[in-house]
Amino acid sequence: MLVAQNRPRDLDWRHAGPLLFGDWGTSRLYVLGLAFYYTGHASVPYLAMMSLIMIAVAWAYTIICRCFPDGGGVYTAARKLSPILSVVGATLLLCDFIVTAALSAVEAFHYFDVHGRWVTHLAIISIVVMGIVNWFGARTAGRLALFIAFAAIGTSFLIGLLCIPFIPKGLSTVTLNPPGVESAMMRWESLVRMVLALSGVEAVANMTGMMKQPVARTAKRTIWPVLIEVVTLNFIFGIALNAMPALQPIQKPHYVALELEQGLAPVEIPQEIREYRETAVRMLAEVTSGHAFGPAVGEVAGVVAGIVFGLLLLSAVNTAIMAMVSVLYSLGQDRELPKSLTVLNYSGVPWLGLVIATILPAGVLVIVSDVKTLSEMYAIGVVGAIAINVCSCAFNRELEISAWERRGLWALGSLMVAIEATIIVDKPKATIFAGVIVGSVLLARFVVRRMTPAEPVPEPALGWLAELRTGPVEMRPDQPRIMLAARGRDNADYAVDMARRREAVLFVIFVRVLRVMDVQPGRVPTVESDPQALEALGSAVFLAKQAGVRVVPIYVTSTDIAGEILDYTVTFGCETLIMGKSRRGLFSRTVAGDVIARVARDLPEGVSLVTRAGRPDAGPDAGTDSVV
Repeated sequence: MLVAQNRPRDLDWRHAGPLLFGDWGTSRLYVLGLAFYYTGHASVPYLAMMSLIMIAVAWAYTIICRCFPDGGGVYTAARKLSPILSVVGATLLLCDFIVTAALSAVEAFHYFDVHGRWVTHLAIISIVVMGIVNWFGARTAGRLALFIAFAAIGTSFLIGLLCIPFIPKGLSTVTLNPPGVESAMMRWESLVRMVLALSGVEAVANMTGMMKQPVARTAKRTIWPVLIEVVTLNFIFGIALNAMPALQPIQKPHYVALELEQGLAPVEIPQEIREYRETAVRMLAEVTSGHAFGPAVGEVAGVVAGIVFGLLLLSAVNTAIMAMVSVLYSLGQDRELPKSLTVLNYSGVPWLGLVIATILPAGVLVIVSDVKTLSEMYAIGVVGAIAINVCSCAFNRELEISAWERRGLWALGSLMVAIEATIIVDKPKATIFAGVIVGSVLLARFVVRRMTPAEPVPEPALGWLAELRTGPVEMRPDQPRIMLAARGRDNADYAVDMARRREAVLFVIFVRVLRVMDVQPGRVPTVESDPQALEALGSAVFLAKQAGVRVVPIYVTSTDIAGEILDYTVTFGCETLIMGKSRRGLFSRTVAGDVIARVARDLPEGVSLVTRAGRPDAGPDAGTDSVV
């Protein structure tokens, strides 16, 4: 009797909202400054138009989440129509994540008030460090990201309150026709440059596989509060930025005056202009706090805001890296890219995908690290992914979408396509970047499809699986019960021997840790496709049958090893838990968490914990025991 369980749906909107804000809300930290840089005192009307687009996109993603409640964004939606289109969509999303990681890392150190050549070096180092931390599957990263998101939301609200006295002055300086931005085409291009405000919205579609039912309601409760916060505070901050003493005298946008008319390169822009362009929200915190409480308090507020938002940006780097891993994992699962991208390390992280996801943004920063240039490279990925996702849903007649919703999706999709076309034509660096990434992935797909034959589907009755699929196990109510946490064949002989001597029922649990987001539904491993689980569970069952011991194998997919082991040990009333001592180093246990230590701490009274340090395939007398 095989007991199998996939990840539970335990993501509530109260937790999903801050996670979405960590992606979507981060964009304001550079969008506001870039908006003023491009359009000067006309930035507020442009932000208003972008807010309307954001509302339309948010509405579209409530429909997308409703249609795909089991997880997945553009890759899933496009795959319903064409595998190649889904690969292109996923690759554009990959482009978005690459630049997200690079841009967020650079901006983080700008908010930390670091300038000059050290910014690029520190940004690259931070990306590499996060790759190393994620190698060990650090569970604390998610909790830390949630804490940082809450801190950033609170800080943003405080700054918003302090900006209120500046609103009248900011509104009085608003103009619709800034010098140098007069033709219809230039106005359209100015709006396109602010499309970065949409970055991060795709993340909500990848959360649906973990959201509480009904997913449609949870998704709405996740999306709308975040949208209201982002749009409202973006608008308030944009108006207050117009009233900043250092920016009030500006008549012609600096982009027009310096880049278009004087021909300066982005890296040649004076530092005082780059400071407001790259850290506008920190400037707002310092000036508005200084106005309310004095210059000394303003200086402190600027530092605090810089630290909070810098940490939020670093959290966005971490999220982008793991999102890249998820995209590569899904492409590998579907044989669109090499299968090696799906091989998991001990912590449940696809190790090759993690290496690639760390190298790519670091490599981008080696070539270019200017915020303006990175922002141009950024937009082509996110807009392309949204356009493909929305248009795929509008075209797919199998989805339960009403007629008026479908017309709305087509209208929004057409707008996104027009924005993407503008970026492709006007931003050659972005086009080259996306073209190289998309071309490389399609070439790799062609090679994989030509060189790798289709894998035959094994018959369920063969191999270890035949040992696992047995009938129900009969057990007396008073019969002793033992739980073995299986990893490889370690301790199987010992556990079987103990169960035989005590005439106990042996439960064998294997927890498959998978630390990727649901880019495509149905890609969570099953016991049939997990060779390590088959060997660990199958060998224990085989030994138990030889010894005449009743055995129940359990396969669980989760992100919490200790929690699942504790839960099943208590659920089945086991009086003894056997675990193998970790062979991981001190650093790995510190970063990823010590499973045995947590189990020992939370194990109920009356349950004995036996930990063993033995070699694989050792007999029942090998190794050393510790009883807790």
